[in-house]
Amino acid sequence: MAQLPEFEGAGWQMYAMVAAGLGIIYGLPYITKAVPSPLIAIVVLTAFSILMGLDLRTVGDMGQLPDTLPIFLVPDIPLNFKTLMIILPYSVTLAAVGLLETLMTAVIVDDLTDTPSQKNRECAGQGIANILAGLFGGMAGCAMIGQSVINIKSGGRGRLSTFFAGMFLLFLLLVLADWVKQIPMAALVAVMIMVAFGTFNWASLKNLKTHPKTSSLVMMTTVIVVVYTHNLALGVFIGVLMSALFFARKVSRLMLVETELVEEGKHRIYRVYGQIFFASADNFSAQFDFKEVLEKLTIDMSQAHFWDLTGVGALDKVVLKFRREGTDVEILGMNEASATIVEKLGIHDKPDAMELMLKH
Repeated sequence: MAQLPEFEGAGWQMYAMVAAGLGIIYGLPYITKAVPSPLIAIVVLTAFSILMGLDLRTVGDMGQLPDTLPIFLVPDIPLNFKTLMIILPYSVTLAAVGLLETLMTAVIVDDLTDTPSQKNRECAGQGIANILAGLFGGMAGCAMIGQSVINIKSGGRGRLSTFFAGMFLLFLLLVLADWVKQIPMAALVAVMIMVAFGTFNWASLKNLKTHPKTSSLVMMTTVIVVVYTHNLALGVFIGVLMSALFFARKVSRLMLVETELVEEGKHRIYRVYGQIFFASADNFSAQFDFKEVLEKLTIDMSQAHFWDLTGVGALDKVVLKFRREGTDVEILGMNEASATIVEKLGIHDKPDAMELMLKH
């Protein structure tokens, strides 16, 4: 989609050049892989465009290229809270998008090369580099899926491959700027179309029928949000939120309550298994028979875990309902975190325990 504006108002020559570029990119590897086919496509299309005098938009038409090395400067701005509030919204957005795209790029590169990568080091390096780049007047950047895929498919495997790419780009801008300006955008469009098709996981379409419906829904929703809003961070945020909700729903089903009558009308034991939190709290409460008249009730929580106040509140309701009927309630094996909450809030010892919890 990012390449479509390049075709607006363009003639048949643009379409022919893009088609020729794609032909070179996909056809040259069958003849030789000694030289990256995207690079050959750019050189050949540029030479053909210059020799034939084609009226095509070029790199030079997109704006002024830098002709000097960047200069180190410290921003002359007031270091106060007002400045921070101006910068903060943009910096947080850029950091989120940058980290998301970097981590996704790392996953793709790991899959393509069948090697692991250190994600923490990658993120730390990116943050340091962006701070230093800003002092040289540079924009914030991150790992790019397109360039990384081109690098991998062109044979780049070592760490120096990306460094060499950056240095070669600097050489092109400072020394060969007059030639770079004449590169037709059609050549770059052809390369980016190749990257888009190469990056896309085509098997994911076939797997829509076999993968869980919730996973497919998350994937399709993420794609639609990203394409519609052109905001990668928003799309990933919606996808992560949906995944969290679906995960909570699935985990809430992993809860079981077994009951054993020790003595008729006197003592019953409830054994709870699984995770108790906001999604499973209602189901947990529904497992108890509050109409049964008992002298003593034991709730064994040694095989269960409370994760939030909603879960603890559900237990508190159960205990209060039984105690209103005169039943002596004993709780066994509660996990340490929940026991601490119960102790601090005074639950089970006060009739207004739920009100106390809400205040806390």
